[in-house]
Amino acid sequence: EVAALTHPGHRRANNEDHYLVSRFGRSLETLLTNLPAESVPIRSEEIGYGMVVADGIGGASGGEIASSMAISSLVNLVLQTSDWILGDESAEAQQVIDRMAERFRLIQAKLAERGSDNPGLARMGTTMTLAVSLGVNLIIGHIGDSRAYLLRGDDLLQLTRDHTLVQSLVDQGKLTPEEAAHHPKRHVLIRSLSAAGRMLEGDFQQLWLAGGDQLLLCTDGLTEMVDDATIRSILRSATSSDEACRNLVQAALNKGGI
Repeated sequence: EVAALTHPGHRRANNEDHYLVSRFGRSLETLLTNLPAESVPIRSEEIGYGMVVADGIGGASGGEIASSMAISSLVNLVLQTSDWILGDESAEAQQVIDRMAERFRLIQAKLAERGSDNPGLARMGTTMTLAVSLGVNLIIGHIGDSRAYLLRGDDLLQLTRDHTLVQSLVDQGKLTPEEAAHHPKRHVLIRSLSAAGRMLEGDFQQLWLAGGDQLLLCTDGLTEMVDDATIRSILRSATSSDEACRNLVQAALNKGGI
């Protein structure tokens, strides 16, 4: 069960966040045959799911263009791949990760080309957090500070680590998480997909899903306003993915909705 929702917040006319949820697969359906019923399946199907969220940066229309362009470029790159991977073997999972990393690099190149053609977009960029599920196999690709969370039972796990200046200071022991939450430079990214600057690699990982798990991808439009404890409570109490999305967005808006 999947759902998605976004809101520009109270302060902006445009929305720099974009998302995509997709289902992909391959199937075989028997239409006509004179073989015995047990000889061939009536229908056979393998299905995977993809979720991606991108938060644009660069001001004015630049961020909106960058996040939209990053997702549309990702879709085109997937469609150009001749052999889709739908298995959940370890070797296949590593191949998915390798392809993700290459697609991040190609998206970066496309943004740089657009910025070169249009100086007004030379500083645009975007975060990107991507999740692909193949059966019980979950693969995450991430750059920037849009997050992936996993709710398993009563535990909310942050799967991604923010690529921000402040998080790097926390990692070095120079700031506490509590100090980081209110630091004036907490939004400064040290890694993103950008039309300017050198290519910066994303983070990629493989996990295993269990029955009842909930996966959440979100931008800092949520996490800046709503703490992890509230996110956990909303996910646990929601009766559907759609209800969870609506309640999370409303919680962010109630806290100021920037």
